[in-house]
Amino acid sequence: MARPGKNAYTQGLGIDADDLVEQHATLVKRIAYHLSARLPPSVMVDDLIQAGMLGLLDAARQYDRSQGASFETYATIRVRGSMLDELRRNDWAPKSVHRKARELASAIQRIENSTGRDARDEEVAKELGVDIKEYYRILQDASTCRILNFEEVGITDETLGTLLKDGESNPFHSVQNGQIRQHLVNAIASLPDRERMIISLYYDAEMNLREVGAMLGVSESRVSQLLSQAHLRLRARLQEHAAVLFQNQ
Repeated sequence: MARPGKNAYTQGLGIDADDLVEQHATLVKRIAYHLSARLPPSVMVDDLIQAGMLGLLDAARQYDRSQGASFETYATIRVRGSMLDELRRNDWAPKSVHRKARELASAIQRIENSTGRDARDEEVAKELGVDIKEYYRILQDASTCRILNFEEVGITDETLGTLLKDGESNPFHSVQNGQIRQHLVNAIASLPDRERMIISLYYDAEMNLREVGAMLGVSESRVSQLLSQAHLRLRARLQEHAAVLFQNQ
């Protein structure tokens, strides 16, 4: 089998792309299973792994150690991005689910802009013109089609990737990326305590929904609802900032 191509920088350092792919194959499986835990059974984990391996291969070819990020950090972004691209290409969720998720995020934004505090479940349900049971159903549907994806607010995987660099040749980009990171940190910190804890346990500690539920003393389905609500609340809070930040790009 032909060896994958290597860019000049990789060759100059003696880094073998085959070795990088072999050493980090388990990273692809870990990310795939983590994503599949919040997707419906119709999404095959093998499809995610296949897409992720392509992302890993691309990462091995393109990796530039001089940018300051470790290969694992760089590869994680490329692998996850490749899997998300695969999900978007084969989007199984009805358009109505996406539409309701957007409406829910907008309702949260309107309430929080008006009250200056976290939107409550009952308030969001009333704003949407539905009862609380229907609101929770919408949240549950949204949890199966909404992987936290900053592209919805103008932040791409490449933009996030630049945050990992120690240096930045363009001072404007350096300032801009610092603003993105700080606003995201602030947005997460401003979440209600339980939602912030779930975000931390799910993404930082990489616990699954069942494990998070056991720790918090709630059902797995309730954790799924709260995670979806946290996603949508973050989307609402980041939307206005991103619109201003990226309007000149």
